[in-house]
Amino acid sequence: MIEYQDLIGIPFKDGGRDTHGMDCWGLVKTLLERQGYRHIPDYCISAFETIAIQNELEQKRHIWRKLAFPVPGCVILLANGCTPLANHVGIVVDKRRFIHSYIRAGVCLSLLSRWKSHIIGYYLPPEVL
Repeated sequence: MIEYQDLIGIPFKDGGRDTHGMDCWGLVKTLLERQGYRHIPDYCISAFETIAIQNELEQKRHIWRKLAFPVPGCVILLANGCTPLANHVGIVVDKRRFIHSYIRAGVCLSLLSRWKSHIIGYYLPPEVL
């Protein structure tokens, strides 16, 4: 069981890593650490630097364990907007939903089915290989 309920409603904040505001990576990092992962890198890339985010995610994707289907607690990698490349992340919370943080809504739950066309894949941190 992933503990995430206390994070719902936290506003989006570029570079945010605490309850005053979180960006998508700040949320993912927090939730992975709550699951016991200790070696989750932090990135100092603005959420508005789409190309830099795409480059970083694409370069690091190969070291993460790709899953064939989503499982609670895994990272969901998305292409948000008009690009086919990764630029957004969240955490799968159950077989229907994931949690993420984005500008318009802050930290919220969304349906996997609603974001289906944006999903690139599902991953676990390398330390569980």
